[in-house]
Amino acid sequence: MKAFLTGQVIELKEVGDGVFSEGVMGEGVAILPETDILYAPADAKVSVLMQESRHACGLTLANGVELLLHVGIDTVDMKGDGFQYLVSEGQKVKAGTPLRRFDREKIRAAGHPDTTVCIITDAAETKSAQFHTGIRGEANVTVVADIQS
Repeated sequence: MKAFLTGQVIELKEVGDGVFSEGVMGEGVAILPETDILYAPADAKVSVLMQESRHACGLTLANGVELLLHVGIDTVDMKGDGFQYLVSEGQKVKAGTPLRRFDREKIRAAGHPDTTVCIITDAAETKSAQFHTGIRGEANVTVVADIQS
């Protein structure tokens, strides 16, 4: 799985939100973004788009693993302001396909961190997942997770 944004790659526990950081939704990784376009971290099908809030989307990999990509913390209350989808539900995407544009300034002006997480919500046949944190990730280049199935 490649970096879905350019920025500092951190462990979920560093997010500090009580849901993602505690692993309630699953294992994953977060990025402190330097850019405003979220990319697909792997080849997948766009399985869920949050049409009203546009702050999150779900991807399903070929092996059945389901990912949640969530831009910002508590950004659902922005009701889509500052978020734009670049894909459609059901669309097949390749690693590196732009999924969403977001306005980092609007997120911060609304009082939210723009920390973006990628969570494995359904591990399917996954045997293990290893996350690479404490590094600067470059979108579509840096490997941020190895998922073994």
